[in-house]
Amino acid sequence: MKSVDSMLGQVYTPVTRTRWDSLWLPAKSCLIGGAMAKIPIQVTVNGQSHQAEVEPRMLLVHFLREELGLTGTKIGCDTSQCGACVVSMNGSTVKSCTCLAVQADGAEIGTIEGMANGSELHPIQEAFWDNHGLQCGYCTAGMIMTAAELLERNPHPSADEVRAGLAGNICRCTGYQNIVKSILAASEKMHGHAHEHDETGGHAHHDH
Repeated sequence: MKSVDSMLGQVYTPVTRTRWDSLWLPAKSCLIGGAMAKIPIQVTVNGQSHQAEVEPRMLLVHFLREELGLTGTKIGCDTSQCGACVVSMNGSTVKSCTCLAVQADGAEIGTIEGMANGSELHPIQEAFWDNHGLQCGYCTAGMIMTAAELLERNPHPSADEVRAGLAGNICRCTGYQNIVKSILAASEKMHGHAHEHDETGGHAHHDH
């Protein structure tokens, strides 16, 4: 079962009862002395392979932060609302607070730590910096990961398309204006398409 989150098509897989039973029941049968049996997984994160044994209940966001030390991915709401935990899994954005680590077995995961090339920021990161697309920064990793997929699917989005693509991400600081501006600037830098936008972030209209 897949849910589509916003027009961008952010896809994540909710844990259905059937899916949960398939993950939980085998482990339940292996409980020893009250301890939950762990399940071996292999994931590739930012190009590096990792093998680990995790409890069936461990969320992907906790695996990334606590087991791999990748704390750029944030925990904001634990209910799939805010988007601070967005990462890339096999080329699609997922909200890692509603994805189990065992569901990522065999997957390729991308986090905010993998966006830059050494000391060189990714164009989206640079655009957020140049256009003041962040204040406290808590939502920024999720915004950037979402923007990366948006620009991959739609290299030349309009301001309205950017807003629609960010429907699954919440920022409590900026009012989104500079976030939209940052993503449009990143689009221009990455794909060479000049966006003309007015003060509201929409396209400017010119009389001919």
